[in-house]
Parts: sequence; structure tokens; C-alpha cells
Amino acid sequence: MTPEQTIAALADEMLSELLGGTPVGATLLGFHEWDDRLPDFSEAGQDARGRRLTELAARAAAVDPAALGGTDRVTRAVLREMAQGECDQLAARAVEYTVTDTFIAPAVELLVFLPMTELAEPAHADGYLERLKGMPGLLDTIGERHRAGLAAGRTPVRGLVAAAVAHLDQYLSDPGRDPLARPDLPADLPSRDAFAAERDRLLAEAVRPAYARYRELLESAIAPHARAEERPGLNWLPDGEAMYAGLVRAHTTTDRTPSDLHALGEELIEQLAGEYARIGERALGVADPAEVRRRLRDDPALRWPDGDALLAHAKESIRRAEAAAPDWFGTVPEQRCAVVPVPESDAPGAPAAYYVSPALDGSRPGTYFANTHDAAQRGRAGYEAVAFHEAVPGHHFQIARAQELGELPMLRRVNGFNAYSEGWGLYAERLADEMGLYSDDIARLGRLSEDSMRAARLVVDTGLHARGWSRDRAVEYLRAHTATPEVEIQSEVDRYIAMPGQALAYMVGRLEIERARAAAERALGDRFDVRAFHDTVLGSGGVPLTVLAELVEEWAAAQR
Repeated sequence: MTPEQTIAALADEMLSELLGGTPVGATLLGFHEWDDRLPDFSEAGQDARGRRLTELAARAAAVDPAALGGTDRVTRAVLREMAQGECDQLAARAVEYTVTDTFIAPAVELLVFLPMTELAEPAHADGYLERLKGMPGLLDTIGERHRAGLAAGRTPVRGLVAAAVAHLDQYLSDPGRDPLARPDLPADLPSRDAFAAERDRLLAEAVRPAYARYRELLESAIAPHARAEERPGLNWLPDGEAMYAGLVRAHTTTDRTPSDLHALGEELIEQLAGEYARIGERALGVADPAEVRRRLRDDPALRWPDGDALLAHAKESIRRAEAAAPDWFGTVPEQRCAVVPVPESDAPGAPAAYYVSPALDGSRPGTYFANTHDAAQRGRAGYEAVAFHEAVPGHHFQIARAQELGELPMLRRVNGFNAYSEGWGLYAERLADEMGLYSDDIARLGRLSEDSMRAARLVVDTGLHARGWSRDRAVEYLRAHTATPEVEIQSEVDRYIAMPGQALAYMVGRLEIERARAAAERALGDRFDVRAFHDTVLGSGGVPLTVLAELVEEWAAAQR
């Protein structure tokens, strides 16, 4: 094979490896080859996957980049970084100790994402039933990995185990609202009734009993040996320092150390004080940054009256952004972003909002989920920034646009990198201010609050996992340096505990995109075109930050 053919074949092989490793995600993207499968969390299965990824990365490295054109050189770099990142995450052995009440945990993930499955035809329904049949075995495997983690000293955090038990109690207490009963065949198909009957039988006789056994395992065998909340970080686990270093590398696609990132976060927090003073004086008549943050967090007048108002505001913000986008992007996605509330069964432990990618087969649009649970305790100031981050011009533009890049290998159209995608989302929050999208200075303070949270994440994530911080210390840091409401501070810290390193990606990625833009502006002067810059950043699919810098440099050089 030619070098180009080799890279193309490796890209297809990597795509199959990634989709096979996350088969439910593959279905949600519109790939139906894995519709009857569930993830393999066994130690043997994950070890074998790690060996395949390592060998694939070595084969990509053996291809001389000088023999490749630009697109294939980028694909080669993407392949190598993806394989390394996946291996770093496998090496962290997260399934052993990741127990919580959100979709971060493998056992809860299925309750959140399987119900999103669209069953357009009987074959899809057959696959769904096979997955339900396989869930008892999957939950048993997860339980076995928890036991293995205990034996090796890799234990979950007690408070998160309690939250998981409470979540499963809620799930098991109301069989009539089982989210796994949500997928159904179209009403006009004759097999619909038979499918529904078999689905409900499997839920009653296999799935819910398996969750009950798993819940009992958590309470009786795992919780008594779990870590106290004074020791929630990876550094308290055997080989935790090396595991965290790998996760930092995987999530940031850089070689920055936890110490470096911790200091960066503290520096950024200090810099943001001036912006709080300027905007706070305009909006609230208060210039003291701490008082501005307190008002944003505690003033009842700055909270939502109810969930309906929160959801309506999200829809209006996103539609406003869609209308302004053509002035800032040469190409916008063909597909619009759907806006819906987080399902009630998921909402208590879910973040303030999140985005789920569109399916390539058109069965599901890209969707922004707004958490309307306990809306009266949520500050309204930050919700415009969150909508711009998660939807337009943030993740929806980035992800839907990538899916439309038909000239690229499918791998690059549907898989990305945390630092790139979350960096773009955070960049989009500030871009929205340039676009004139914020409705008032309260909303701009909300954007500033989101900046504070992302800067604080650098401090808190590294504090928890590299410096031995307690959960209380992390909570207190967020209270002192952000305007985030208490209900969200608690869930944010639990998220950082359960998903080490992921929270670092946002600010690291944004700063790199801003650095690349500033360099291009200096190089091009009056010839700099922001629409073309954004098309360049979004025009190659998800890439490591080092590759993104090269792409922007090449674009700027071509303009000269």
C-alpha cells in the first residue's frame, strides 16, 4: 500500500476500535454495526484493547510524514494522539473506582444514554433487546472490577457511592417510569407490540434485578471500604500520580504538568478580579469582586422563577446566536440545534447543561439539554454563556460542522479531543460577547462567572488529584473564587473527583485557540478575516492542540 492508503486503512481501523469500545455511543452517532453490543469492562478485554491501540499507534508512527499530503499528515497525528490518549485512560483503570450518580459512572451511563436510542426499524429493536439481555452480565463485570479495585487499594469515594445508591434506589422504586422502556418502534410497524412486550419482560426479569444486585453490592461490599471525602483524589491511590499524569496528558493533549496548571489557574483567577470590578459596578453598583460574586450566587432576584423560564431563555439565546452566526463564520452547520430539558430521572445529579451530538443517519438532531431541576436555586446570570458554550456557536457548531466534512476520514468527523472541543466551547463564550449576543451586563457577569469556574477548575482538579485536597477544601475554593450557585458547586466538585483531568481541558484549550488567533492577527494585520479563522479552526474536525496551532499557522502563511 502507498503511505496514503496505509493511513486511510489505519484511520478506519482506529474508528472501528473506538466505536467498538463505546458501542452505545456508536449507535447514537448512527453507526449500527454494534447495535447489539455493550462495552467490555473486563480486565482481559481492556488489556487486549490497550495492546491493539498501542500496536496501531506504532504502525501509524512508522509511516514517514514526509511522504504524506497535508490531510494525511494531520490524520497520522490524530491517530497517534488518539491511541495514546485511549491508552492513558485505560491505564487509569477508572472502572474499578468510578462510582457516582451521574453518567460518568459506567453503571449509570447506560441508564442515561441507552434511552436515547432511536429504533427506526426492527433490526434496531432486535439489537436493543440483545443489549437488555446483556446488561446483567455487564453489571456483574463492573461489580467484579470494583472488587478487584478494592483488593488493589483502588477504592471509590464514600460520598459518591452513597449518591449512586440513592440514584439506583430512585430508579428501582418506580418501574413504571423506567427510562430503559422509552425506546420503541414506530407505531405503524406490526412488530411493535411484540417488541414492547419483550422489552418490558427483560426489564422486569433481568435488568432491574441486576441493578438491584449491583446496588446491594455497592452498599454492602463497596461502601464500607470506600475512601473518606478527606481523600478523594487519585494521589491517594496506588500509582495514582502516574495515572493522573496520563489523564492530564490525554485530556489536554499537552505536556503541561499538574503543578504548572495549578499555578496557571491561580494566576487567571487573580486576573479576572479587574473584570468583575468593571462589569459589577455597571450592572450592580458594586465594584468589590467578592461582593459581585456573592450577589450573583445568593441574590434571589438573580435566580430563575421556574424551569419553564429557564428553558425558554435557553431556546431564545440559541436562536439569537444562530441569527448572528453568518457574520462570524464562513460556513455554518446545515442542521439546527434542538433544545430540551434534562430528563427528570437524570436531572438531580446532572450538570447545569450538556450537549449530545447529532446522529449521522439523521435519526436524532444535535441536542442541548438544559437542567431545569431545582431551577429556583440556579442563578440565571450564567445561562446565556452556558448556551453559547454547549450549543451555538459552541459545541453544536464544532460537532455538527465536523460531521459535514465529507472530504475527511470518518474518524476525524466523529471523534475529537477534549482540549479542542471544550477549548472551543469556552472560546465561544467570549466570542459571543464579540458577536453582541449577551442581553445585558448581568449576562456578561455570568460569562465572567463561567470563566472563573474554568480557571478554578485548573486549581481544584490538580488540588484534588495531585495535592491531596479534601472535598471540603475544593468546595470552599469554588465558593471563594466563583459565583457558581451552591447546588452546582457540589455537583461540580463531585464531577472532578469522578472524572480526573477532564476539567483541565477547557481553559487549556481556550487559551491555545486565543493564542493562535492573536498570532494570526499580528501576522496578517488588516488582512485577518475572523470568519476564515473560525472556518480554519472548525474545518479539520477535532485535532490535538499542537496540530491546531500548525493548521492556523499554515492558513495565516497562505493568506500572506
